[in-house]
Amino acid sequence: MKPKEKVKSGLDKKFQRVLTTPAGFDFFVAIHDFIEYIESNPSLSGALSPRMKPNRELKIPVKYGYLKRIYQGLEDADNKSNADLGHERYSVLLELNRIRNEDVSDSNSFWKKRELLRKLAGEVYKRLVPDPA
Repeated sequence: MKPKEKVKSGLDKKFQRVLTTPAGFDFFVAIHDFIEYIESNPSLSGALSPRMKPNRELKIPVKYGYLKRIYQGLEDADNKSNADLGHERYSVLLELNRIRNEDVSDSNSFWKKRELLRKLAGEVYKRLVPDPA
């Protein structure tokens, strides 16, 4: 298997997990793993660059940024340091911890937008793996 095919195959596995995982904390972990895979592969993360006009037109950097907040929030949740995270990162961390503790309600922005997050992951995936025409 060529390296490019291997990267695509790995990305597909991560994306399929986002699609098939039911709503719950595991869904947010699946998004984290999807973003982590993209971040660990420069060819993938580079393809989402805001410098590319098609990405800007499709608002991919904004959509990816929203998903990346979940990634960063779960990274922060596992980090036990006392470093100041800032208001936004701390708010994300609180909301994700509520979901982890099964304290879910529509006042939690991530829980409320969980299906939107699934859709955003799909749009990012389509940008990375375009349909063969």
